[in-house]
Amino acid sequence: MVNTYMSGNESQMTDTLTDLEDFPQKGHVAPRYMGTLADQKDMSALGRVQVLRRNFKFISIVGFGCTLICTWEVILTLLAAGLTDGGTAGLIWGFVGVSIGFTLVYASISEMASMAPTAGGQYHWVSEFAPRTGQKFLSYITGWLSAMGWQCAIVSIAYLAGTIIQGLIVLNHPEYDFQRWHGTMLVIAISTFSILFNTFLAKNLPFVEGLILIVHVIGLFAIIIPLWVLAPRNNAHAVFTTFHNGGGWRDATTATFVGLSTTITSMLGYDCSVHMSEEIKDASETLPRAMMSSVAVNGVLGFIMLVTLCFTLGEVDAVLESPTEFPFIQIFYNTTGSLAATNAMTAVLVVTLTASTITEVATASRQLWSFARDEGLPFSSFFAYAQLTVLAGYTRMEHPAELGDGIVGGDHFTLSHQHWLSVGSQCGYFADNHLAFVCIYYFDRLRASKASSGRTASASPLDTWSVWSGGQRGSTGFPVAGIRFRLLPLSTPVTRETMNWGVVMYVGVIGSASLYYWARGRHHFIPPVALVKREGTSSF
Repeated sequence: MVNTYMSGNESQMTDTLTDLEDFPQKGHVAPRYMGTLADQKDMSALGRVQVLRRNFKFISIVGFGCTLICTWEVILTLLAAGLTDGGTAGLIWGFVGVSIGFTLVYASISEMASMAPTAGGQYHWVSEFAPRTGQKFLSYITGWLSAMGWQCAIVSIAYLAGTIIQGLIVLNHPEYDFQRWHGTMLVIAISTFSILFNTFLAKNLPFVEGLILIVHVIGLFAIIIPLWVLAPRNNAHAVFTTFHNGGGWRDATTATFVGLSTTITSMLGYDCSVHMSEEIKDASETLPRAMMSSVAVNGVLGFIMLVTLCFTLGEVDAVLESPTEFPFIQIFYNTTGSLAATNAMTAVLVVTLTASTITEVATASRQLWSFARDEGLPFSSFFAYAQLTVLAGYTRMEHPAELGDGIVGGDHFTLSHQHWLSVGSQCGYFADNHLAFVCIYYFDRLRASKASSGRTASASPLDTWSVWSGGQRGSTGFPVAGIRFRLLPLSTPVTRETMNWGVVMYVGVIGSASLYYWARGRHHFIPPVALVKREGTSSF
C-alpha cells in the first residue's frame, strides 16, 4: 500500500520552503533545472521537493567520481603501506582482488541508487530495505556513520595534499626543519580553499569536474612516460611473485592483507556520486552508468600506475627511507635526477588531490544537508536551512553549508593531529582514514544482515522500480574480512604510536550516535521510508 506515515512531516518540509520564500532573493528551482519527467516522478515517489538545480550530466558526474577518488594518485601517496606489508606482488594481486570485490559492491549500490536516487544515499536505502523492526534505528546509525565518514574523508585527502607539499620542501631544501604543524597549516589552507570554492563557485562545479577529469587522465601519462623511458626495470618474476613482510607479522599472507589498506583506499568511495542524486539530470539512469564508468576508468588507470611503479621503483628499502616521507617523490627524483622534473610531476598530484578535496566537500555537504532535513543531527534546523541556502543558491553567504563542513572537519583534524594521544599526525591520519572507511561501508554489513534475515532484494517490490540492474541483488557486498584487516595496525609490535586508533574512534561514533538516538533522535528523526509514496513500500 502507499505509505502515508507521518505525513505531517511533509507539511513541515513545505513550511520550511515557504519560510525560504519570505526572502526576496529566494525562489523555486527554475524549470530548466527540474530535470526530466522521470526525475520529477522519482522525487514525488520519495516524498521530496526539488530544491536543488539538476545541472550534472553523465560526463560531469563521471568526472566527479573519478576526481574525488583519485585512484592512481592515492596509490602513489599511500605506496609506503603497501610496500611495507605485501611488497610489489601484494600490491598488484591485492589491487586485482580489491577491484573485483569493489566492482561487485558498486554494482549493487548502483542498482539501489537507480531505485531511490536521493542525496541521503545509504541511510535512505536502509530505511526502505531493512527489516521493519529495525528500520528507524539502523537508518539513523547509518546516517551518522555516513556523515562522519565523509567528514573524515575531507580531512584525509587534504592531509595528503598538504603533506606532499611539505615533502617537496624537504627534497628541495635539505636544511628545512620538518615540523608537523607546518603540514597542519597547509591542510587548513587547502580545506579552506575547498570550502570557499563550494560556497561561492558551486554553480561551476560540473564544468570544473569535467576539466579536472582531463587533468586526471593526462596527468597519469605525464608521470608514467618519464618512468617508462628513464627508470631501470625490475625483474618481472620478482615483481609479480615477491611478497614483503616489513611489518613484522607472523607470515607474508597476513602482512599482505594488512597492506591492502593502500589498494582499498584507492578504490574507496565511488558512492560519492549518490549524494549528488538530486542534482543529476535523469538520475535514475545517468547515476548508475556514471558510477560504474568511474569505477572502470579509475580501475584501469590505477592498475597501469601500480604496475609501472612496481617495475620502476628500484630498491624497496631505499625508497621507503626517503626523508620526504613519500616514496613516490623519491622514485621520481631517482628516475629523473632533476628537482624541476620531480616538482612538476608531483605538482600534478597536488592539483588533483586539491580538486578531490573540493569534491569531498561537495559530497559531505550534501550528505549532511540530507540527514539534517530528516532531523537526524543536533541543530538540524540550522544545518538544513544553512546548507539549503548555499546549495540551492538562494543567498550570498548566510550561514553557508560548507562552513559547517569546515568547522566539523577542521575541529576533527585539530583533535586528531594535535591532541589525539599526542602521538603526531601520521597516527591521527591513519586513524581518520580507517574511520572513514568503516563508516562509509558499514551499510554493506546492514545489507548482509538483511539478506540473512530472508528478505532478499529479489523478493522486494523495489526491484520493479530499478532502471539499472547491477546483477547483484541479494549479494552481501564487500567481505567483512576487509573491514577486520582494515582495523589492524600497519606493523608490530603495537605501541601507542603504531596503534590503529580507528577502531576506538569507530566505537565512539557508534556509541555517541546510539546514546543521542535514545535521548533525542528517536523523537525527532524522520525515517525516509515515512515519506515514500509508492506501492509495496515497507512502511515504518
